[in-house]
Amino acid sequence: MSLFDILEEQNRQIPLAEVLRPKTLEDYLGQNELFSQNSGLFNLLKSKRLFSLLIWGNPGCGKTTLARLIAKETDSIFVELSAVSSGVKDIKEAVINAKQELRTSGKRTILFVDEVHRYSKTQQDALLPYLENGVLYLIGSTTENPSFQVVPALLSRVQVIRLKSLDNENLLKIVRKGYKYLIDKYGKIELDSQIGDFIVRQARGDARVALNIVENSYFASDFKEDKRILSLERVESLVQQRCVKYDDQEHYDHASAFQKSLRGSDADAAIYWLAKMILAGEDPRFIARRLIVTASEDVGMADPNALNVAMSAYKAVELLGFPEGRIPLAQAVIYVAKAPKSNKTIMAIDSAIADIQNGMDFPVPDHLKDSHYKDTSKYGFGNDYIYTHDNLTTKQTFLPDKLVEKRYFE
Repeated sequence: MSLFDILEEQNRQIPLAEVLRPKTLEDYLGQNELFSQNSGLFNLLKSKRLFSLLIWGNPGCGKTTLARLIAKETDSIFVELSAVSSGVKDIKEAVINAKQELRTSGKRTILFVDEVHRYSKTQQDALLPYLENGVLYLIGSTTENPSFQVVPALLSRVQVIRLKSLDNENLLKIVRKGYKYLIDKYGKIELDSQIGDFIVRQARGDARVALNIVENSYFASDFKEDKRILSLERVESLVQQRCVKYDDQEHYDHASAFQKSLRGSDADAAIYWLAKMILAGEDPRFIARRLIVTASEDVGMADPNALNVAMSAYKAVELLGFPEGRIPLAQAVIYVAKAPKSNKTIMAIDSAIADIQNGMDFPVPDHLKDSHYKDTSKYGFGNDYIYTHDNLTTKQTFLPDKLVEKRYFE
């Protein structure tokens, strides 16, 4: 290590969230269903069996920590990349080093790709051959649903596990652990009894947010008679807003109340629930997606423009962010709430899906089959099809024969 490296190490201020990362699987909090003693994944890792996986979960739920613990438990080399700043060149370099390690030390390599959903299709495809032949193992983390953001070929080669946001009990343990570490290192502090619960509510399942508040609040506390004193008001001033009670269950409860108010044409209630979700720090894209669903499911053909308004609000929120994004969101909420309502669109598609699932899965009639390739005419494909624009009066059937009288949209 050079002199400059030593000076950098001495002068670097490591965030509390990094200092307190769990060092063993036993210390890993908040995912009891997956990693409790004698659970399948726990036993698999303790047996040092490696496998490629995608870890899906909200920020601060422990995705990176889990990846590092897996590498430690399996005595593997850990190579960390960010999908934002790396590409195929970095993947190939990791492969070369992984091969070298297999030849020399016999150690396996885990390639951890943070926010793997940000890789392009080409970049994701570049991983495939090396996962196939076992040169390295992939652990990808993502905050987005892998089913929509990761290519099917990569999905078929990995196991997907979903991590939940930390529950209040475990998050409170982390908050207490953070204050204890700071007290042991920097001295005693007198804490308002409500601070722990406040930080838990404010963090909303994100351990990193919680520990950042713990660290900042400790050093922002007042000195009195050689002792630090921290009030709830001081912590609230640091986060610059009073916390709205809003845990995982309330996330779904508020979304439900929001959609039901829109469906019930109560614009005032819909605006109120929108405001609560905004103040609680809800992802504005989630709110806009709920609005889009309602515009189709509950307004539907009674006012097709409602969908355009909701889509425009989604794009506006992505462009503006908060706080300005609250304005187009509110505009769209009022429009959708006040629009006439019809659920015939969802009734139509769900009825058709139910019929197919219940055995009415019929092939395409010959006259409707594709006829744009050689030899289709001798099979009868497309022969009796009537081009609608050439003959507007002759009626022809487009449903399978056994469903000709079926009406999905009334």
